[in-house]
This record gives sequence, C-alpha cells and structure tokens, in this order.
Amino acid sequence: MTSNTWPDLDGIAYGGDYNPEQWPREVWDEDVALMREAGVNFVSVGIFSWALLEPKEGLYEFGWLDDLLDLLHANGISADLGTPSVSPPAWFFHQYPEARVTLKDGTVMGFGSRGMASHAAPEYREAIARMAGALADRYASHPAVVMWHIHNEYGVPVAEDFGPRAVASWRRWLQARYETLDALNDAWGTAFWGQRYGDWEHVVAPAATPTIANPAMKLDWARFTDDQLRECFRIERDVIRERASQPITTNFMAHQSWNTDLWKWAREVDVVSDDHYLWAPDPDAHVGLALSADLTRSVAGGNPWILMEHSTSAVNWQGHNVAKRPGEMRRNALTHLGRGADGIAFFQWRASRSGAEKFHSAMVPHAGPRSRVFREVAGLGQDLKALADIRGARTTAAVAVLYDWESLWAHDLEWRPSDDLQFRERMRAYYERLWRDGVQVDFAHPEADLSGYRMVVAPSSYLLTAEAGRNLEAYVEAGGTLVVGAFSGIVDEHDAVHAGGFGAPLKNALGLTIEEFLPLRAGETCHVAYGAESIETDVWAEDMALAGAEVRGTFTDGPGAGLPAITRHQHGTGVSWYVGTRLSVSALAHVFADAYADAGLTPASAPEGVEVMVRTSGAEDFVVVCNHTDDAADLSITGTNALTGAQVDGQLTVAGGDVAVVRTAAGEWGGGR
Repeated sequence: MTSNTWPDLDGIAYGGDYNPEQWPREVWDEDVALMREAGVNFVSVGIFSWALLEPKEGLYEFGWLDDLLDLLHANGISADLGTPSVSPPAWFFHQYPEARVTLKDGTVMGFGSRGMASHAAPEYREAIARMAGALADRYASHPAVVMWHIHNEYGVPVAEDFGPRAVASWRRWLQARYETLDALNDAWGTAFWGQRYGDWEHVVAPAATPTIANPAMKLDWARFTDDQLRECFRIERDVIRERASQPITTNFMAHQSWNTDLWKWAREVDVVSDDHYLWAPDPDAHVGLALSADLTRSVAGGNPWILMEHSTSAVNWQGHNVAKRPGEMRRNALTHLGRGADGIAFFQWRASRSGAEKFHSAMVPHAGPRSRVFREVAGLGQDLKALADIRGARTTAAVAVLYDWESLWAHDLEWRPSDDLQFRERMRAYYERLWRDGVQVDFAHPEADLSGYRMVVAPSSYLLTAEAGRNLEAYVEAGGTLVVGAFSGIVDEHDAVHAGGFGAPLKNALGLTIEEFLPLRAGETCHVAYGAESIETDVWAEDMALAGAEVRGTFTDGPGAGLPAITRHQHGTGVSWYVGTRLSVSALAHVFADAYADAGLTPASAPEGVEVMVRTSGAEDFVVVCNHTDDAADLSITGTNALTGAQVDGQLTVAGGDVAVVRTAAGEWGGGR
C-alpha cells in the first residue's frame, strides 16, 4: 500500500506523548479540554500499552483505545498511534523466558523496567508482528490516526543481546556478509593473538573476555546489532504498510544515542522524528540542541521532521536534573523549528503520579494548569499557530560537517592512543565554532556528494574508507575547502590501519601523512605558534610527514616541540587544512577565520549568544532569532515579525531570553549559507 510522507494535519504538529491509561476516565475529558486550550493538535498514544491491549496472549482489548481515539477526533486532535513493542507485558516474559536479553557478562535481564526483548527471539518477532497487524486492522481507517509510531527509541536502554539466539543470528549475519571463513579471518585480522576460526560454530560474540576482544569483531558486532534492531522495525512497518496508508516513523535520538546508524535508519521511515533532551551539566546545552537538530534534518535529507520528544522543564534521569528557566522551553522548541522541524512535541502530556518518571516534567505538571509551565505550553501553542506558514520551508547551508556512526563505534573502542580524544567532544567543539560564527551547517556522510558545499569539516574521521578518502580528495581538487581534525583517516572499515600508514587515504588531499601519535599526559598542555598568536592546546600532538603541505602552526613545547601542528595544502583548485592537535572552541577561531577566507564565506554578525536560523520558502525567508543572553540584542534586518505582525524596519531588538521570527525577502540575512 502506498504511504503518505507527512501526517494529515493543519498547521505545525504540536503536542506530546499521551498516556491516559494512567488516569481515571474523567481525567480524559479534562485533558482534551486543556489540549484545546494549549493549541495541541497531535498526540502519540499506545507506545507503552501492550499489557492493556493484549492482557493475555491472543486476547485483545481495544475498547479503551476506541474510546480514546474517538474522543481525540471529536476534539480536533490527531493521533500518532504507537506500537507497544518496546515494552512487552509480564505474561510474555513468563511465557517466553528465553526471549529475555542477556548482557555481555551473561546476566539475563528481568522484567519490571522497559526496553526491548531479545531482537533475535522468534517469539518476540512473531508477537510484535501480530500486535502491529491487529492495530492496523482495527485503526487503519480511523479518522484520528494520522501517523504510525513504531517502538520507542531503538537501542535505548538496551541494544546488544549476547544470548544464544542472538549469537546464532550473529553467525548467520557474518556468513551473509563474508561468505567464507577465510574472508572473515582476513577482515578481522585473526592472525593476531591466534584467533583464527576454522568453523562457523566456533565464532563467538564479543562478550566478556580476559582482556579486550578483537576490535574488528566488535565493530562488526555494532553493525550487526544495528541491523537486527532495524530488522525488527521493518517487521512491524511492513505489516502495517500492508493495511494502512498513513506515514510511519520511529523516534531517533540524534547524537544522544550511539548504537543506531541514522543514515541507514532514515531510509526506512516515511517521516524522520527525533527525541532531544538537554544535558544539564552543560551550561551551553542549547548548542548541543542545535547540533542534534541539524543532524536530524540532515539524515532526513533536508526534509521537514518532527521533534517527537523534548521536556518542558527538568528530566528525571540525570545526576542533577536542572529545571528550565522561564522562556527556556520556548527557545528550545523554536530552535528546533528554526532548524527544520515541522512538529514540536514533548514527553509527556500529563505528569505521572507513579513509576520511574514521576519527577519528569510534563506539559501539565503536578502543579496543574495554573502553573507557569502550562502557561508557557499554551503560549508556545499560540506561537506555532502564528508560524504555520513556515511548514515545508527548507534550510540551505554552505558548510557540511562529516558524521559517521561507524567511525564513532570504532573510535570509541578500547586501547586508543588517548582516552581524552573523543569523537563526540570533537564533533561538539568544531560544531560549536561554526555555531558561534553564525554559520549554518548540514551534516553529511563522508561518502556523500559534497559538491554543493563551499566548505567541508571533518572533526573526527578515525574510520575513513578508501572510497571516502577519494571522495574528499575529489572535493578539494574541484575547488572545495576541507578542514580535518586530528586522528582522521587512520583505519579502514575493518578497523585495520590503512596500507600506507596513518592518514593514507587523505595524503593527496592534505599533503601529509602521520608518522607517530604524540599524546599528552592527563592535565598537560602545550602551545602552538599560529601567526602572531600562541595558542594553548592539550591532549594530542602528532609527528607529521609533510608531502606538499604548508606549515601554518608549529608546536613550541610539549612532545611535538618544533613539529608542525596545523597545515594548509593547495590541491587542484581547492584548499585543505589539517589540525593535528586538540584545539578548544575559542582556539579553533584562528584556523576557521582563514578557512572561511579560502571558502569565500562571511560569518554572520549576530551578537554573542544570539542564535540566528534561516528557513527559506520560495522568495521568502523565515529568520528565527533566539537570544540566549540576559541582555537585549539588536540585529540589522527588514521584514515582518511573524509572531506579532509588527514591521521591522532595518533594526530588530530581541529582549534577553526572547525569540523573534522575521519574514523577509530571501537572502536578507546572510551569514555562511
């Protein structure tokens, strides 16, 4: 059956997870009245409802869900109908104990939390297919249902399973991938430590071992686990697709969950959706939010997407669950909107009185609808109504940041030269430099077509295939500007050092290779002379073998004293930069200023702490301005304030902590896009 590619909704999707089964029936009427007051038009239901929908195996009870969907529809509220496969009921695990997940150390996980059963268990796969089919048979034509929501946050909290069924699936997966044991032994380098396999039945999973397990095996295990999760998704999706035409999604966790390759997952869904939660220890958590939003839009191919979950205030699962200050929730939501989301939703509608998440904030908090939080929720609903015309507007970026989950998996394995050089930290640092410079970015896979970008940034590309290396070389040769961070181009897809040594696939593009890594001790710093500047750096230095690159920065002390630290190389009609150390966000400004000049980019001129995003629709731009400071900020722009209707005649003043959205002629606001 042909599917739609966006839920049938008027305006921007606005709402959240709704779990009315936690409440008496009379509360439902109060809920829908409050939803209408808040401007809610979209709720996700049924995601954790398996035990109610199928209280005994094969016995379905849909009456309560019938009533709920009818009530929502009668009040003009659409439903994103979930399949409850994330949380099988107690009877399932009692009936099929072998379907439980086994951890690396052999511990078998019990019931009483949430999370997926063994992805390899045939009983689980059969049960989720039956449930998905029963739901689709009953609700495919229900007027409230505008989208299907499969599972919840694949890979969280459990992705890996080391049980016997999973190991058997692992062997089948490897046989399909490598065909012969000779090919597997070659890919895994099993000559090292005498690990060669002579029979498929001898191949094990990377469970607990005396010291670290074979890294190539662990990298393949990550791929296998991701594939198995996606296989379970497809089981449910395909059953529903046979019966229903509404779009189908599942909620990702871009840059916050690491065991799903979202480039692959995005190809499986009709609509990309994402969950994002601020990391409380980060005083600039809004920068991480922007990173996740840009990454989500990028895996969606630039198409509109849905913020399926974020929080109105504090979460409950971090060490220090910091409440959002007045206006912060609005800034968070409208930042997602500014970075491509056409749907804004929360976990959850009404705060739970019981269970593990009773201290998690909600749209209707324990304080009730007279609270500040609910007033802000209703105010945001009004904002989104005023901004309905932004739907479908696109984002144009001149800079791409390379992001590869397989490189993340490989980089984070054990026994690297320094534990302090981390994929996520480098990704955030390079992204934050671009964010602070007001440069709008996309993310891209290293093997993707990069020809449309004036500048490409590779903060952390430890695993880089030969094909990706040729792609980057061709990009520079054709006139692009490439900026590459340390410890890149080191291994191939099997976590084997490239023939030709460290950095070999980037040798032509960068004009160098790496002879030796020179990591610093914990807490040590060193310095780089860059022009007239002395830049403090830490964690990492390298001994480069130059092959045409020009030295632009030199280590003045530390293990690399006197050696090149930062280089520039002309290749073809383009330019590449290499940063062979760990520079801070502020220190990266020196290199990026020169790289921008090479790329012909002019960063935006917004005041410090003011975030500006642009979405374009035809000849019109929507310029979303979030002021993350406490002080008013002025920007030079002309247009109409889409939230107030007021004219903006050359200057916009945005109060501290406030947001403005200006409709203006396309290109009115520049800044690296």
